[in-house]
Amino acid sequence: MAKKKRMIQARRKMEFSYRGFTLEEMKAMSLSELIKVLPSRARRSLKRGLNDGERALLKSIETTDKDVYRTHRREMVVLPQFVGKTIAVHNGKEFKEVKIEPEMIGHYLGEFALTRKRVEHSGPGVGATRSSKYIPLK
Repeated sequence: MAKKKRMIQARRKMEFSYRGFTLEEMKAMSLSELIKVLPSRARRSLKRGLNDGERALLKSIETTDKDVYRTHRREMVVLPQFVGKTIAVHNGKEFKEVKIEPEMIGHYLGEFALTRKRVEHSGPGVGATRSSKYIPLK
């Protein structure tokens, strides 16, 4: 039992790897080399090329050193250069801050800024039931 627990703790402390590559190796790769490692949907999106807005976001992240980068680019694939940065992604109403972790590589930014809120119902309104007609004065 103790051996199994030690193995689990050792596995947790291991360095991050994505499909056999460490984060430093992935950061050193060119975009064309990185495309071969990513999942098929992200690979297809990046093979078509980055549009002007995505290219500007990537350049801004690589060159400037801000606390938070704001963007509407929900369709941008998370790349290794983004790891450790905070990106505020627009969800249609407001910007949701997302701290990029290594496990997010290959996903889209929009996956982390949900556009729909959970519905929270209150009690029934006045006139909704027979008992709601009686409202005490005191």
